Amino acid sequence: MSGLAAIVLVWLAANVIMIAGWLYQRRTRNAGIVDVLWSASMAAAAIFYALTGSGAFLPRLLVGAMGAIWGVRLALHVLHRVRTEDEDGRYAFLRQHWNGSQGKFLMFFLAQALFTAVFSLPFWIAAHNPVDEITVWTILAVLTWIIALGGEWIADNQLAAHRADPTMKGKTCRRGLWKYSRHPNYFFEWLHWFAYVFLAIGAGAGWVVASLVGPALMLGMLSWITGIPYTEAQALRSRGDDYRQYQRTTSVLIPWFPRKS
Repeated sequence: MSGLAAIVLVWLAANVIMIAGWLYQRRTRNAGIVDVLWSASMAAAAIFYALTGSGAFLPRLLVGAMGAIWGVRLALHVLHRVRTEDEDGRYAFLRQHWNGSQGKFLMFFLAQALFTAVFSLPFWIAAHNPVDEITVWTILAVLTWIIALGGEWIADNQLAAHRADPTMKGKTCRRGLWKYSRHPNYFFEWLHWFAYVFLAIGAGAGWVVASLVGPALMLGMLSWITGIPYTEAQALRSRGDDYRQYQRTTSVLIPWFPRKS
């Protein structure tokens, strides 16, 4: 199967999944399901490319395993929040801002299907790497993936513990990794995409450069589009001056020592 055909097939499947998600949020009025479906779709895409890729067995195995574990973990983490909490404040704000327009929500869900196809490109490239031996790049890819997945898991659990503490209601999480970055979960999510860049080395210089679309697009999305801007706007609405103080002292993305106020 050609690369274009495989990616188009992923996009079409993601559209079906996202339309089902849109119908779900229309009934439940909880658009957080879009994040669950995006993560699960990415995991499925990694497995699909691992099974259909023309590369050597080792890189295909790693793409399928790493992509699936990362996607399923993230999907289950978000699903727990969707099932046990009210709609994420970011989506609740959009619902109010769009006056509940289901047409706009449908376009939003379909945009996530397109993002699934684009973000899956590094998976496809790595799954076509012909090098069937463990190299320094293979080791670096696995180490990057382990650090990124572990860091994101720790950050998610630290935030969950903060949110579950009734004495912390209305206060900003500053425990653990959140002391050094306002968005450590986003940082490790971005770092995760470099694993597939390293895993693609051997497929050809052009393909390695193309695989950089993963970390580059994720950084752009997090920094300027759907990540940090919406999250921080919601934090300012809900926590006000406490979050403004946090912004003055804490690195926005890359973990670093806090500044004095």
